[in-house]
Order: sequence, then C-alpha cells, then structure tokens
Amino acid sequence: MSSNQHISHEFDEELEQLRNKVLKMGGLVEKQVRNAISALTRLDAIEGVEVCQNDHQVNTLEVGIDEDCVNILARRQPAASDLRMVIAVIKTITDLERIGDEAERIAKMAVRIAEEDGIFHNRYSGINHLADHVQYMVHGSLNAFTRMDVDEAIVIKKADKKVDEEYKLLMRSLITYMMEDPRTISETLDVAQAARALERIGDHAKNICEYVIYLVHGKNIRHVNMEEVEQDLLK
Repeated sequence: MSSNQHISHEFDEELEQLRNKVLKMGGLVEKQVRNAISALTRLDAIEGVEVCQNDHQVNTLEVGIDEDCVNILARRQPAASDLRMVIAVIKTITDLERIGDEAERIAKMAVRIAEEDGIFHNRYSGINHLADHVQYMVHGSLNAFTRMDVDEAIVIKKADKKVDEEYKLLMRSLITYMMEDPRTISETLDVAQAARALERIGDHAKNICEYVIYLVHGKNIRHVNMEEVEQDLLK
C-alpha cells in the first residue's frame, strides 16, 4: 500500500468514527426526548429529573465531536464530499444538542407540574399527537443521516408542516382552557411551554434533514420551496 493510499485509508476511518459518534449522540438525544415526553404525560418527577441530569452527556458528546471536526479540518484539509461531511456533522451535532436542551425543558415542566400536585388532564391529550409526530421526525432524521437517504430526508422535512399544524391546534385549545377556568392558567402555561419545546424539536429535526441533502447533493435548500427542491433533485 502506497503512502497516499495509507493516508486515505486512515482518513476514511476517521470519518467513519466521526459518523458513528454522531449516531451515538443521536441515539442518546432520541432517548432523552422519549423519556421527557414520558415524564410529562405520566407526570413522573423522578424520570423528569433523570432527563435533566443526563443532559450533560449530550453536551459532552457535542463538545468532543466538535473538537474532532476541528482537528480533521486542521490536519486533513478535506475537500469536496469529505468537507461537506465534516460541515454537515458540525451542523447536525449543534441541532442535536439543542434538541437535548428542549427535552430537558420538557422534563423541567413535568417536574414542576408534578411537584405542584398537578394532573395531566384529558384536555392536554393533544400534546400526545404532537409528541408522536415529533418523535417520528427525530427518528426519521437520524435514519436519513445514517443511510444518507435523501428520499427519507425529504419526507421527514415535509412532516414538519404537520407538527406546526398540531402545535397551533394545541395552543388554541390551551388558550381556551385558560379562559374557561383561570385556576388552570399556571399548569396550562407549563404544558404550553412543553408544547413549544416539542415544536422546536421538530424544527431541529427538519434542519438535520436539510444537512443530509446538502451532504449528498451539495445543495443548500434552506429557505427554498420543497417543490422546487424535489424538481431540482430529480433533474
């Protein structure tokens, strides 16, 4: 094996290790989201506290992967698709870290409501539908990143519209509940904050899908109509 081939093989291994670290971080973040939603819907303060305590693991992974990317950029000076990979990883871990932050925010709301002897009323059930859509987006965006699957990335990106619709419906319902019974205002506002956190998680999952498309096709599709994106990619 020549020197250049050896260096190329080492670089490929570094990129594969980098990708695996992102997937590890993604798995942890997905678990954090799942547990935070569970803590909220069951008003389980213990589970909520655990989610908050585990957030540092997400932050540690993000810092470590970011340092790996900086080292690769400095030592390898990648170009073309390799450079896009490193850039996509840097952007992806930023969104994953923010998803972790939103999961922690949901967990804090769960703990607060539970400690005040609140009840997860049937009138809050709309948040379950929102949570289902958001978890679908997080899982799908990570799948798309794992397989570099542009088709799935497009499907998940489109799903953000449904999340936005569910969020708006839920917020209208929560406002109605507070107007009908002012005694529920404090508790309902906490649920509303958790709903907002879920909506933001959907946005971050959508961003990850955009990075997948950028990585595979080298196209920045932020702020571009999805119909135009699909027509462009099918050319």
